[in-house]
Amino acid sequence: MGFAGAMVVAMAVDALSGWPSPLFARIGHPVTWLGRLIGAIDAGWNRESDAPALRRGAGVAGAILVIALAAALGWLLQSLLQFLLPWSWIQITLVGVLAWPLVALRSLHDHVAAVANPLLGGDIAAARVAVSRIVGRDPTALDESGIARAAIESLAENASDGIVAPVFWGALFGLPGILGYKAINTLDSMIGHRSERHEAFGWAAARIDDVANFIPARLTGFLFVLLAPRQSQALSCMTRDARRHRSPNAGWPEAAMAGALGVRLSGPRIYHGSAADEPWLNEGARDPLAVDIVEGLTIYRRAMLLLAGLLAILAFA
Repeated sequence: MGFAGAMVVAMAVDALSGWPSPLFARIGHPVTWLGRLIGAIDAGWNRESDAPALRRGAGVAGAILVIALAAALGWLLQSLLQFLLPWSWIQITLVGVLAWPLVALRSLHDHVAAVANPLLGGDIAAARVAVSRIVGRDPTALDESGIARAAIESLAENASDGIVAPVFWGALFGLPGILGYKAINTLDSMIGHRSERHEAFGWAAARIDDVANFIPARLTGFLFVLLAPRQSQALSCMTRDARRHRSPNAGWPEAAMAGALGVRLSGPRIYHGSAADEPWLNEGARDPLAVDIVEGLTIYRRAMLLLAGLLAILAFA
C-alpha cells in the first residue's frame, strides 16, 4: 500500500475542510480521545505518595500502553482495509481519510491567522486573546512584537509537530505510524513537562517525543529554508542557532523561520507568572511585527505544498 499517497490525501482533505466544528461538538476529536485516556492514566498511576523512581516506572508503563494501543488500533484498521478491499487506490484513499483528523494543517493556519488579523488592525486585546489559544505564556505581558513572536514560534514548531511529523510517520508505516505518533505527541503535551507533578512520571513521554521528532523537526527546518525569501540567512541561522533552543528539536524550524523572516525569536518570556530567560534565535535581528506573521504563513503554506508534492512523487515513483 502506498502510504505516501495516503498522506497526500490526508493533507488535501484537511486543507479543504479542517476538522468541522459540528463534528467536534458531536464526537470530539481523536486527540481528545487520547487525552481522556492519558488523563485517566495520569490520575490513577501518578501518585504523589510514591517515590520518584516508582513514578518514573509508572510513567514508562503508561506511555508504552497508550502508544501500543494507538498503534494497534491503526494496524487493525489498516489490516481490515487490506483484507476487505482488493483495489490499492481505494485502500490508499481510505487510509488517507482515516489519517485526515491527525493532520492539523488547516487548524494551525487558521489559529495563527486569527492572531495576525486583529494585530494588523491594531487590536492588541483581540490579538492577545487569540495568541493565548496557541501558546502557554502570559498574554497580558505581550506587546505587538511579543504577540507576533509567540505566533511565529508556534507556527514554526507546530508545523513540525502537527503536520510534518505525523505525515512522516504515516508515510513510513501508515495508520499505525500516524496514530502511534499522535499518541506520543499528546503524551508529551499533557505530561511531558518539568512540573513538580510530571518531572518523574512524564520523563518517558518527553524522551520518546524527542526521538520521534528528531528527523521531522530537521526536515521542517529545511523545508522552510527552501521556501524562504532569504534562503542563505535562513540556512545559516538554522545551522547556527537551532541547538541554542531549550528543545532538541523545536529550535530547527524556529531558527529557520527566524532567519527566513529576518527577525529574532525565542528569548525571555513569562510562563504562568515565572520568567524564563531563553536564548535568542537570530539574535541581533529586529523584533517581529504583524506583517511578519503573514509572511510566515506564506512560507508555511508553500512548505506544506512542497511536502505534499514530495510525497506525491514518492507515491507514484
